[in-house]
Amino acid sequence: MGSALGAALERAGHVVFGVAAISDASVRRAGNRLPDSEILPVEQVALRSELLVLAVPDTELAGLARGLAGAGVVRPGTIVMHTSGANGIGVLAPLTEIGAMPLAVHPAMTFTGHDEDVARLANSCFGVTAADEVGYAIAQSLVIEMGGEPVRVSEEHRVLYHAALAHGSNHLVTVIVDAVAALRAALAGPGLLGQQLVDDQPNGLAERLLAPLASAALDNALRRGRSALTGPVARGDAEAVAAHLAALGSVEQGSAAAYRAMALRTAQRAGTAPEVIDLLEGR
Repeated sequence: MGSALGAALERAGHVVFGVAAISDASVRRAGNRLPDSEILPVEQVALRSELLVLAVPDTELAGLARGLAGAGVVRPGTIVMHTSGANGIGVLAPLTEIGAMPLAVHPAMTFTGHDEDVARLANSCFGVTAADEVGYAIAQSLVIEMGGEPVRVSEEHRVLYHAALAHGSNHLVTVIVDAVAALRAALAGPGLLGQQLVDDQPNGLAERLLAPLASAALDNALRRGRSALTGPVARGDAEAVAAHLAALGSVEQGSAAAYRAMALRTAQRAGTAPEVIDLLEGR
């Protein structure tokens, strides 16, 4: 995420003079995306920065903030912006106490380390938390410069904001990966012309079969909400749901358990027949 944001800021006219990168993968990404920037120790980057972006795992953010504050390398007036979704500006308190301006600016986007990361920042929303209106104005300007849409998130609601995004994106990946695995098992064997159609490589037949359906379901959900629900659970077809559970269980019990949990939530959303809920609750 850090190198993607750096590239976006550089395109907007900011000078990204230095990057602190530790792992080999981080160094490669920095070299590819920010070829004019130096790879420097974090203390040197912090000492020279007017805007310091802390793009580190959530578990390391508090320690990094304390370490930078203790080292005295962040000058008063420096804008310190972290990219954690679950944290607001409180985690930057050690730096705020020595005169830094704290910002929490989280792009609501997934980053995989591939070329599409930078392009996906454009038109993404960014969850923004600041200490005051001056901070919000600066954060808003930075986000707009990167092509994104700033969205104000209060300090006390950062965890809820992040949980919602994780639920809607990370768990979607798990559901799709489970569905692809089940489709591969269902379609294994010769095709209509005798060729082997299904393998374990990405972008195969299972993915092509699922892609338009999943894309349409996502689009319908975002545009129509609960009324987009279709299928046997929404119809109250307990017999079909029981058959699904048995079939998925024959492939992988974990997938069947996930189906049961999501089907129960679907039934609650759809207000489906009581016998379906009884089945899914094991009654």
